[in-house]
Amino acid sequence: MTSKFKIAGWVALGVLAGGLTTMQFQATARNTVAPLPLEEMQQLAAVFGMIKTDYVEPVDEKKLISDAIGGMVSGLDPHSTYFDKTTFKEFREGTTGKFVGVGIEIGMEDGLVKVVSPIEGSPAFRAGLKSGDLITKIDDTFVKGLTMDQAVKRMRGEPQTKVVLTIFRKLENRSFPVTITREEIRVQSVRAKIVEPGYGWVRVTQFQDRTVEDFVAKVDKLFKDDPKMKGLVLDLRNDPGGLLEGAIAVSAAFLPKDVTVVSTNGQIPESKAIFKARPEDYTRRLGADPLAKLPAAIKNVPLVVLVNEGSASASEIVSGALQDHKRATIMGAQTFGKGSVQTVRQLTADTALKITTARYYTPSGRSIQAKGIVPDVMLDETAEGNLFSALRMREADLEKHIASGQGAESKDAAREKAREEAMKKLEEASAKKNDPPKPLPEFGSAEDFQLQQALSQLKGKPVVVSKTMTERKPEDTKAQ
Repeated sequence: MTSKFKIAGWVALGVLAGGLTTMQFQATARNTVAPLPLEEMQQLAAVFGMIKTDYVEPVDEKKLISDAIGGMVSGLDPHSTYFDKTTFKEFREGTTGKFVGVGIEIGMEDGLVKVVSPIEGSPAFRAGLKSGDLITKIDDTFVKGLTMDQAVKRMRGEPQTKVVLTIFRKLENRSFPVTITREEIRVQSVRAKIVEPGYGWVRVTQFQDRTVEDFVAKVDKLFKDDPKMKGLVLDLRNDPGGLLEGAIAVSAAFLPKDVTVVSTNGQIPESKAIFKARPEDYTRRLGADPLAKLPAAIKNVPLVVLVNEGSASASEIVSGALQDHKRATIMGAQTFGKGSVQTVRQLTADTALKITTARYYTPSGRSIQAKGIVPDVMLDETAEGNLFSALRMREADLEKHIASGQGAESKDAAREKAREEAMKKLEEASAKKNDPPKPLPEFGSAEDFQLQQALSQLKGKPVVVSKTMTERKPEDTKAQ
């Protein structure tokens, strides 16, 4: 495997940020149909007919139609998508946090799948897999040469089916097979702990169906474990987003009742809305107000929010709302810049259309589309500086991204050059067997440099501010 693929494994989810979207669900397609351009529709029908009669071999009609719809939607923007049967199933798994598999969080190391952590209670956990284990084979397929997505698909499957993983355990210097029976796995999107007396850390990895309930349970336990909480760190680094209701609820947990969290504006009437910190705006699928179980102290506890280039969509709604209301100090790096809302409209039982229907705005009226949230305090990734931040993609790097309408950020030559130089340095370092580049420390660990700076901020101690990071410049609005 090339060093580029190794580096992709190290950067991990940060590169993929923005892949999940803030969304509102619509059960069926809208009944109103715009007038069709007759001449162009006739042209489309003619092309369909030619392919059916003249192509070198028979073509499936349903596949032709599906590909045509997919091409039409993909030409709009990076986040509008047509879901066929397979991709719609995967999408729903992503938003519910449930899937059928073995139950491990993974990364890549030297072309192999690395077990970052077995999910507690999962088949992999019960089978004894450990953090740091390397998976060399999945059934009869060698992992070397597979992408992470390909490896994931081979480990997933139907409930109660078996998969054989060949494990290499470094500490014991041995390889051995493990047979695991696949089960439905529920991913925990919220983690929390007391990092030191009086200071808590809450990490939201993605805004899913159960994120709000999990958030409430974790925060409630933190305050019960340490009733004299002096400060809290909300960690949204590499959080690619998810459900709009989850973002509103997490924001509302810290904000006064009825203040604006986010507003949206688009072409259809439903897209013109203002969402406030009130139960009716985040309990549409939840029923009773889950935030009622939170301790009252959460409204006033000193708060720092950690973000980076991988923080997108729903996580930007949260950080933008808390920043505008001066409820938290935002620290880290300028965020991804996905300021658009996607609506999922189900077409059939197995297919759907995810289409961009609005831009969203922070309480002060800022559009962060292709711009992102600028932290109050810029932080490097490590004490040595930024190792991987230049490699992370942003909304403005994506082809066909929509503009903010307020001076959207453009691609800039300096950042493109920085990315090329960073990739070259990492490739050169990875080629040296005795001196490979070090992966970033685990978020929430004692070695987490940005978390330590957040704690210093909460304690009123000096913070090591980045000397190289600057706000990304927006393009000239006249050029739009």
